[in-house]
Amino acid sequence: MSWDRRDWRLLPVALIALLLTYAPALRGTPVWDDAGHITRADLQPVEGLRRIWTEPGVTQQYYPLLHSAFWLEHRLWGDAPVGYHATNVALHAISAWLLWLVLKRLGAPGALLAAVIFALHPVQAESVAWITEQKNTLSGVFFLLSALAYLEFDESRRRLDYAAALGLFAAALLSKSVTAVLPAMLAAAIWWKRGRLLVRRDIAPLLPFTAVAAASGAATAWMEQAFFGASGAEFTLTPLERVLVAARATWFYAGTLIWPWRLSFNYPRWHVAITRPLEYVPLVAIVVVTVALWMMRRVSRGPLAAWLAFGFALAPALGFVNVYPFRYSFVADHFAYLAVMPFAAAFAAAVVRVAPGRRSATMAGAVIAVALGSLTFAESRSFQSEEALYRTTIERNPGSWFAHNNLGRLLLDRGDKEEARQQLVEAARLENVHAEPFANLGLLYVREGQNVEAIDVLREALRRDPSNAAAKANLARAEFAMGNDLQASRRIDAAIVHYRAALEVAPEDPAIHNNLGGALGVAGRFREAEAEFETALRLAPGYREAQDNLRRLRAIQR
Repeated sequence: MSWDRRDWRLLPVALIALLLTYAPALRGTPVWDDAGHITRADLQPVEGLRRIWTEPGVTQQYYPLLHSAFWLEHRLWGDAPVGYHATNVALHAISAWLLWLVLKRLGAPGALLAAVIFALHPVQAESVAWITEQKNTLSGVFFLLSALAYLEFDESRRRLDYAAALGLFAAALLSKSVTAVLPAMLAAAIWWKRGRLLVRRDIAPLLPFTAVAAASGAATAWMEQAFFGASGAEFTLTPLERVLVAARATWFYAGTLIWPWRLSFNYPRWHVAITRPLEYVPLVAIVVVTVALWMMRRVSRGPLAAWLAFGFALAPALGFVNVYPFRYSFVADHFAYLAVMPFAAAFAAAVVRVAPGRRSATMAGAVIAVALGSLTFAESRSFQSEEALYRTTIERNPGSWFAHNNLGRLLLDRGDKEEARQQLVEAARLENVHAEPFANLGLLYVREGQNVEAIDVLREALRRDPSNAAAKANLARAEFAMGNDLQASRRIDAAIVHYRAALEVAPEDPAIHNNLGGALGVAGRFREAEAEFETALRLAPGYREAQDNLRRLRAIQR
């Protein structure tokens, strides 16, 4: 790839602008799911890097290049959130700069304005301000580098450029598999540029990219179900239901890009009713728009190319493949990261063409940049802490059981039991399928000594999810407490059964081993109790409660 030294001047400008825009989030604490991405203790040694690449399931999703980046970052600044946030901002700035280079090479009008829109659009806040979504910002850099290398190959036909494009594409897929849409988006861009796609020149070189993309997508779909929880009642949709979900989601994303107001970390998860005629309106609208743009392609190919690229970019997140977040909602802002690119390109081209002159276009671009940057600055405040994130979500989506539940658990762990009770009761009222609100409400009752109430709600949690380890462990705690109160051996035996069931789901949880040891000790099964305390200490060497329990048990046995 050839680089003009003058092109580099915009990169530091983009970085400074984005650091200012995302200033509220830079020192934000980790939020939901971040702990699963920042490299955990057992993966921090050099051996952990090997496991990241060779053991699917050892990390949150099999994206080994992403988790290698997290591993390296942990070496640099440990658990300090500011390092991860700054990295996300820097990667996003690089992507915006690369998008400008890609569009400039394609000859797209308003390339710089498109890059500005991509960089500053509020929909991007979830990807940039949330540590977890470094998968978007990192994969976006490789995605655009691959596109740039491929466009170089498209002109030069040099094998080295082709190999570079394919290698960078593989790096993008190993960071996040949604980048599998690159060959389709390149085809749309080349068709827009030349007005046709030739089999030998244009389609054949993209076939290896397509094969690699298909393999990556299939592997990710399998792993989502096998390792990462993308299975169950929430995912049992018929093919027709999936098409209707995809159509509605497409218009949802188009709407948020056009009018990015009151964005939410968690949107309502709508119910699909195939017997309702209104459910088909979004699908019909997509067909009508596509046909209309096809018919006007001889006047201008740009709108159709942008529309197709927008659909391609969204395709992996439209519901055709099960991914874990669908259990909470069919849509999320971070799913639209790549889709902002064709939207920004089309919008910028329209501004440039409508504006009466270069000066007017520049002024319009400045107004757009300030407006989008201001909205994104405000949006990034939501990511300053978990509490801020959940409270903002509840304000914008009061029916979010997810936000009520997570805020309730946060407040419970902080000791604010009264508001925690309110939030968890509301979460349990709102949610008809998931066990988490009942498991957390049961934990609250256990901590307050309301064991009868705890047993009722924890049994409801286990009715909804028999494999919920937290519910099993807390039910055992409640049964154990009732056994102490009533001197009923059957309660102790029930507690032991529940603890052992919890360990089948979470065998590495030291707290469950410690609590099982306590129940076994009360039952007079001292050798088994001692083994459980020792296991708890092996898993968590500094576990004070297990140390005290083991010391007391050995004192009794002397």
